[in-house]
Amino acid sequence: MPRYGLIDGLRGFFLVFMLINHLVFTGGYWMQNVNHNKLAFVEDAQGFVFLSGLMIGLVYGRKMLKLGYDEGRAQVWRRAFQLYRYAMGIVVAVLIARALLPGAPQAWGNWLGHTSLTGDPLRLAAIATFLFQPTVMDILPQYVLYMLVAPPLVRWCLDGRVVPVATASIILWIAGQLAMQRFVTDPLGQLVTASDGQGLRASFNLLGWQLVFFSGMIAGALTAAGRVNWRRLFRADVATPAKVALAICLFFAPLRLLSAYGMLPQWLIEKIDLLGIRGDFGPIYLINFVAATIGLTWLLIAGKDHPRLGVRRIAEMARALFSLAFLRLLGRHSLHVYVWHVAIVYAVYYVDQTQGPFATWLKTAIALAGIAILALPALWRERRS
Repeated sequence: MPRYGLIDGLRGFFLVFMLINHLVFTGGYWMQNVNHNKLAFVEDAQGFVFLSGLMIGLVYGRKMLKLGYDEGRAQVWRRAFQLYRYAMGIVVAVLIARALLPGAPQAWGNWLGHTSLTGDPLRLAAIATFLFQPTVMDILPQYVLYMLVAPPLVRWCLDGRVVPVATASIILWIAGQLAMQRFVTDPLGQLVTASDGQGLRASFNLLGWQLVFFSGMIAGALTAAGRVNWRRLFRADVATPAKVALAICLFFAPLRLLSAYGMLPQWLIEKIDLLGIRGDFGPIYLINFVAATIGLTWLLIAGKDHPRLGVRRIAEMARALFSLAFLRLLGRHSLHVYVWHVAIVYAVYYVDQTQGPFATWLKTAIALAGIAILALPALWRERRS
């Protein structure tokens, strides 16, 4: 398997389920109920952002060690501006489709507002500066912004100055839980409010979600510098971290499941809503994500060597899943595939809004076809190389 095979497989797994979750059909469809986010406050976006940070620390950390900090920083920034072009490119493509397809302004009205290529230039400026993010186009913008500030933080981690980086990240997360970003976002929102009454629009609180990205970046940079040996940290004969992680996940599982169907007392639902704000990456999401990450990491690294047969089999199944060639293919080109997934989501939503509603079997067929063609940009890039 390639050096980052399992990481690629994980990214591909998250991309597949992001597509399934982002597809919108009138009346919904059953495939969205087959997802780990029904049993945990852990979602595909968190895993995708964490692994993206991990790869920044790992890949560009090694480049900095080999080629020097200046060259490593330049490569990170080149990558960031490349992704910026992709982000803007998919917006322009959707807006062109909005202008050409009959009924598209109405079909995509909730996702784009009154945004058009010939419309309010203030809205276009807000999109270009990531202040207005159309629906499902919101991961790349935060990724680009994190990459712009990542190089010096990677260097600090390579030099062993992890504590100040981690401390700053934790403090920013706390600030995000207190909604302190509003000191900046409220005036900006008023400044870019367009004719449809919408101003600043984003699904992710950057102060909260940066903790996901930069914790991954720290782990990647430490690995690149040889400052941590994950096989020594996650061992089959020391399963306590995995047991604690499993206990926490088992605690959250019924809460997540029952809260989704309104089967908890109202006071408990209100408390979960307060501590589990997805856009802020609230405390419940943080704790559950850390537990799931530790548990899965232990399983993938040490589970295959555990003395219990059942644990070994579960570990083998997990490794086999994330080693699937299709998932690894998607993961090797994850950001290009993410951009393409946006196009698929918008196309399916347009068809559903203009031609639907569809029967259950047809929704399933469309979703499966979407998963299949998700690999097109990855196949195209690999054939070019």
